[in-house]
Amino acid sequence: MIKRISFLSIIFILVALGSYGADVVTPSLNITLPATNNPTTVAESIKLLIILTVLALAPSILIMMTSFTRIIIVLAILRQALGTQQMPPNQILIGIALFLTLFIMSPQIKTIYQTAYLPLQKNQITLEEAYKNATEPLKAFMLKQTRQKDLALFLRIAKKPNPKNPADLTMDIVIPAFIISELKTAFEMGFIIYIPFLIIDMVVSSILMSMGMMMLPPIMISLPFKLLIFVLADGWNLVVMSLFKSFAR
Repeated sequence: MIKRISFLSIIFILVALGSYGADVVTPSLNITLPATNNPTTVAESIKLLIILTVLALAPSILIMMTSFTRIIIVLAILRQALGTQQMPPNQILIGIALFLTLFIMSPQIKTIYQTAYLPLQKNQITLEEAYKNATEPLKAFMLKQTRQKDLALFLRIAKKPNPKNPADLTMDIVIPAFIISELKTAFEMGFIIYIPFLIIDMVVSSILMSMGMMMLPPIMISLPFKLLIFVLADGWNLVVMSLFKSFAR
């Protein structure tokens, strides 16, 4: 009897909700953006479109045009050299790389904010001038970290003549050359970091083989020693300092 009453109560509630929902009218929402009659002033709709586009491309801009690529690769190789599997986890490594990138790129970010964003927000410059002012600090940073042979490679691929001044290069040449240079530099730094830990693994493996303990995985013995040496040598300080010095060129 109790089950029947509960079942009927649920049916009545559903029917009541359905009849109530049938009378509900969804309100309409209209968004209008004001236009401008001044040709030198960018319309609010265009500004909104630009902001949404920048937000959509922000991950690519962060990875490809800043120091993020080199930092995250070096940190990932360091974790692999330590043999700690997923410690620190990917979220921690990405967070460290992100904040180090913000610290390294702070002069460029400040310059872009003062010379491009604020004047555009106050309608003191046009959109083309804001783009030029925003790309110049990034281009100067990328050219400082890019090898000449990488720039020459993409100039040959694009069949463009060599410019008299590297600052005259366009972004479609500078960005891919910068990415290749960053990958090479990151792997070079990762190789140097990997060598000491590889030596520890080789020493531990040789000792275990000489003791006849061939069935014992060397990583179980070498991991504590690698962590101990890394902590005693203040490894995080050395790695971060090396990363900062690699960008101070």
